[in-house]
Amino acid sequence: MVDLAPISQRIWDMKYRLKQADGTPVDESVEDSWMRVAKALAEAEQADVQDDWARAFYAALQDFRVMPAGRIVAGAGSARDVTLFNCFVMGTVPDTMDGIFSHLREAALTMQQGGGIGYDFSTIRPRGAPVRGVGSDASGPVSFMDVWDAMCRTIMSAGSRRGAMMGCLRCDHPDIEEFVDAKQEPGRLRMFNVSVLATDAFMQAVREDADWPLVFQGETYRTLKARRLWDRIMRATYQAAEPGVIFIDRINQKNNMWYAETISSTNPCGEQPLPPYGACLLGSINLARLVERPFTAQARLDTDALADLTHTAVRMLDNAIDISRFPLETQRREAQDKRRIGLGVTGLADALAMVGLTYGAQDAVSATESWMATLQRHAYLASTELAQEKGAFPLFDADRYLAGETIRGLDADVRRAIADQGMRNALVTSVAPTGTISLFADNVSSGLEPIFSFAYTRNLLAPDGSRTRETVQDYAVRLYRQMHGEDADLPASFVDAQTLSPSAHLVMQAAVQKYVDSSVSKTINLPEEIAFEAFKDVYLQAYDMGCKGCTTYRPNPVTGAVLETSAPQQTPADGHHGAAPAADEPAPARQPAAADGGDPSIVYMTQPLDRPEVLPGRTYKLKWPESDHALYITLNDVVQDGRRRPFEIFINSKNMEHYAWTVALTRMISAVFRRGGDVSFVVEELKAVFDPRGGAWLHGSYKPSLLAAIGEVIEQHMIDIGFLPDRQNITGEKAQQALRQAVGAAPPRQCPRCGQAAVVQQEGCEICTACGHSTCT
Repeated sequence: MVDLAPISQRIWDMKYRLKQADGTPVDESVEDSWMRVAKALAEAEQADVQDDWARAFYAALQDFRVMPAGRIVAGAGSARDVTLFNCFVMGTVPDTMDGIFSHLREAALTMQQGGGIGYDFSTIRPRGAPVRGVGSDASGPVSFMDVWDAMCRTIMSAGSRRGAMMGCLRCDHPDIEEFVDAKQEPGRLRMFNVSVLATDAFMQAVREDADWPLVFQGETYRTLKARRLWDRIMRATYQAAEPGVIFIDRINQKNNMWYAETISSTNPCGEQPLPPYGACLLGSINLARLVERPFTAQARLDTDALADLTHTAVRMLDNAIDISRFPLETQRREAQDKRRIGLGVTGLADALAMVGLTYGAQDAVSATESWMATLQRHAYLASTELAQEKGAFPLFDADRYLAGETIRGLDADVRRAIADQGMRNALVTSVAPTGTISLFADNVSSGLEPIFSFAYTRNLLAPDGSRTRETVQDYAVRLYRQMHGEDADLPASFVDAQTLSPSAHLVMQAAVQKYVDSSVSKTINLPEEIAFEAFKDVYLQAYDMGCKGCTTYRPNPVTGAVLETSAPQQTPADGHHGAAPAADEPAPARQPAAADGGDPSIVYMTQPLDRPEVLPGRTYKLKWPESDHALYITLNDVVQDGRRRPFEIFINSKNMEHYAWTVALTRMISAVFRRGGDVSFVVEELKAVFDPRGGAWLHGSYKPSLLAAIGEVIEQHMIDIGFLPDRQNITGEKAQQALRQAVGAAPPRQCPRCGQAAVVQQEGCEICTACGHSTCT
């Protein structure tokens, strides 16, 4: 049996191991899972060769050399009503109420089967535009995104995977500024990644500081300076990591299917720009498993093995199209007409370190380009061989296909093979986020990302309630230590995401994109202290370097820092940060790290605050018109770091009708308070609750529900103790700044599955390094 680290075993058991409805395992081992997937993919072959191909697919899957995306590993051969496709872009949204809600239904059906979706909301008329025939004004695309957001929360609650959506809006839509600012509002559009569709004309206007008209259906609503809009986009991204920017004209110019489709959105993580109802499934080749004689002077990546695996992987993904279910018939037709696949790589950073190259350095860029050129060449040749054997994709038009910009850049012999044999798959390469799959594959570096953390500590909760600590190491780090001893300093080739310059991230993204016909998913991690002017230049550089989009992550008061270490980093001979030593050593530094220990100024979400013997507090009386008896709300506070903050809440009443839910509410809110951090969202959530039977007027204002009234009591208490600013006296951006000052820096973000403060941002996805929970794969 394959020997995996405990975290990899756990992820396999939770996410990819086939089990019966009652939890009884069907897959007894990881090898069983590989064989299940291999046999299922081989079912698309002729009956007399299915066993041969099942063995070939199994051999490729062994040792995690080829890694189909998570939905294939979990769903293939399971007989479940799920899709094997990761990526969907939904149809063009009509500018009618009936059309909008018809598309909402399609989105719900797609999510129900496990697909992530992307939408371009630019087709919806702007806020305030007249709605003819009903005598009212339009509410605008962002308001309808709120409806999608609510739907996604509901679908998420019915399954084990968080819904994933991408929302896009054109840079010339009249509501673009509202779109850019939307996620600055606490709790809004949390189920969406959002991106601005930036055209070449807009980027040119930004450089020239030209006027930029905001237009809908040929009507100019107003004009503003392009640079002012650009700065607004950049400022929002600087403060809250969104929106991203998609260079939409470049995507269409370089699209192999330029003659048959127009793209205006991507899947949630951005690696798949797709047309309306477009679908794509994903897979990766694990470069870290292809390195021969790692950490020696003779270390090299076996490009012959890379070529062979590429041919096998293309066939596996092509077969997955034929055995997959589809949420909608329109998606099936689109997928089968063009047979898109997205084969990419993972473990790139580990592979570079293993051959002695430093991620982002010129020699590493050259090696990466060589490896990616091998993958691109053989992916296209594999697809031409499949076309000769099984037929080209139905919309293949040799003359127009060969005229595409990407195809013109291929080797002459590859172009000849396309002309002679056709193409089985319209597009073949993509580099996707592989967070959970990479953790499953013994914690190799994810996709094209640098190593995020050399090592970190996770807490494990045993069935008896006790806690144990487990050190999780990156695959290449662990391999090096096995060869040279646990105390060996790491060589200079090891660098991590936090120590790299923005240019090192960008040059690697551009190098990989050069050999990818779809797109790549990449998060450029930036230091918190980077100046705004330098920050926004990163996006202009990405455009100039030929990237199809750009996403950055900078720790900030809105989204918080990623993780904090509980132990210092060892320093290799050249001074680069190395891996964390024993967990009981003090002196924290910023790196992904344990959920406990570390900087004492950080309030960790996994460590409830201790309760002192005596707490200051207040009791408030709330009389709700429909109740015979008043509610008495007691809020107790704790003083921490010289600041008073809410610690617990009790709600009492003589009315027994309220007993069960008030007890539940007080326990849940108190648990949130005791975890620390910015707990002001409790107020926002309660105030947003409305009672369908109607609210009530209290103290001169309308309260939509009893819960909303309780939320206002909590809010006023937070204001009175100085935890929140008085919102009646502070508005707009000043209010946001005061709020952040009041609550302090946001704590590390908590995983919705395991509760640990271990969520990192990679490739446009939130990934928990403790349990493997991911928003994407």
